[in-house]
Amino acid sequence: MKKNTENGAPVRRGRRSKLATVALVALGLVATGGAYALATAPAGANGTTTQAAQIAEGQALFTANCASCHGLNLEGTDNGPTLIGVGAAAVDFQVGTGRMPLAMSGPQAPVKPGQFTDEQVKALATYVGSVAPGPEIPDVETANADITLGGEIFRTNCAMCHNVAGAGGALTEGKYAPELTGVTAAHIYEAMLTGPQNMPVFNDSNITPEQKADVIAYLQFLESQPSPGGYSLGDLGPVSEGLFIWIFGLGALVGVTVWLTAKSN
Repeated sequence: MKKNTENGAPVRRGRRSKLATVALVALGLVATGGAYALATAPAGANGTTTQAAQIAEGQALFTANCASCHGLNLEGTDNGPTLIGVGAAAVDFQVGTGRMPLAMSGPQAPVKPGQFTDEQVKALATYVGSVAPGPEIPDVETANADITLGGEIFRTNCAMCHNVAGAGGALTEGKYAPELTGVTAAHIYEAMLTGPQNMPVFNDSNITPEQKADVIAYLQFLESQPSPGGYSLGDLGPVSEGLFIWIFGLGALVGVTVWLTAKSN
């Protein structure tokens, strides 16, 4: 310790106490942690609040529009199956494509204009998904998908019902496989994942998420490409082509024959 004088008075100079250093470090850590907590807490709280509000909105929509068939607690009734465990993906598909709510009873639910907005569909899906675990709404990315492999998978697993070109086809007892033109990537993925109506479920063990993206990319490719054979006649294959030839081709031949016969007389 040194002794000096300033203005004639003795001054004591020395090293800072170790306890003071520790206290300053602790104070700095507390201040940093507090600032971080203040910066991150509102975002997390806001996300939780938003999801809670979405679930509440979905529950209100469900009670008003769906509970009469599916039960107040999603347990199902004589008029509709249980929705416990179907997940948000099934709700997004059925409600987002307008199949639900049903307009009338029939062999299967047809596609029709949706009754709810995209936000309301999301709220319904979030509510049903919050009751019991199930498939979530997928985020489909097809930028790096393999179209060739997707075509092979589609022809092996899907073409017997949906047609090679995805134009749809008839099934038994008034049921049918719908056409896949104009269907969003998310809805195609959800259909494979949940197996709506007569369609089998293709879970990730049957067809991996990457292969599902390949199938979707193949369907998008078909939709974007013109028919190489000219007018497609609905892409229904030999049925529509044979009908066209029978009506117009043979009809034209009969007409020419009648005209020649009339001329000869």
